Amino acid sequence: MHQFELSAESLGLTADDLNQRTWRAVLAEFIATLLFVFVGAGAVVGVVGVLGRPPTEDIGALVAIALAHGLAIAVLVAATARISGGHINPAVTFAAVITGRMKAGPGVLYIAAQLAGAVVGALMLKMVLVSSVEGNLGAHALNDSALSSDLAGVLVEIILTFVLVFTVFAVAIDPRGPANLAPIAIGLAVLIDHFVGVPLTGASMNPARSFGPALVANSWADHWVYWIGPLTGGGLAGLIYYFVYLMPAEEEPAPS
Repeated sequence: MHQFELSAESLGLTADDLNQRTWRAVLAEFIATLLFVFVGAGAVVGVVGVLGRPPTEDIGALVAIALAHGLAIAVLVAATARISGGHINPAVTFAAVITGRMKAGPGVLYIAAQLAGAVVGALMLKMVLVSSVEGNLGAHALNDSALSSDLAGVLVEIILTFVLVFTVFAVAIDPRGPANLAPIAIGLAVLIDHFVGVPLTGASMNPARSFGPALVANSWADHWVYWIGPLTGGGLAGLIYYFVYLMPAEEEPAPS
């Protein structure tokens, strides 16, 4: 058994860890999250604020919002996968760090870049909209008329994020996974989750996607749910996939 020891090297705080490649990856995470928030939150504002079609009452609005988020994440993962791994989500980065797929130092930088990108994306969305239609800029909030409690909302976000992060580990992090199909699979996971989650929690699965619009619109209703739920669901998915399917080869039982 290896002894666990905290050090600059183990935390990823050395010059080799925080090199030019890492900073390029951090910038890619900033740009991708900025674009994801602009497109995803923009779709919500466009459908609800401009067209006046709330997704809880209009199936076409629900489909439009789900497609915007799912297709946007598929495109952005494909664009950044070879640069940063295409996380675009603190829940994904958190799962990668706690399973040892990524060191803590670069992981913190990724999450900071994702949150900053989300804020800038929401600011840019606010800049292009007239105040009468911007609403809460697509910030998430629980549907109290559909959920039995706030904890029910947390459970929804845990399950939705579990689906997403389990998919990420299976197709992108597992070296045996179909890496070429990863963006499509991840985008479909986001799209499918939106069909279930939008009428209940707004289907965040991503603390950055929730944080950017909430900060810019000053809309903090139930915001804690969108940190606890995704980080818990993402962490559980990562740990289960890692310990069950990504065990080192020498620890797996030899085939009989």
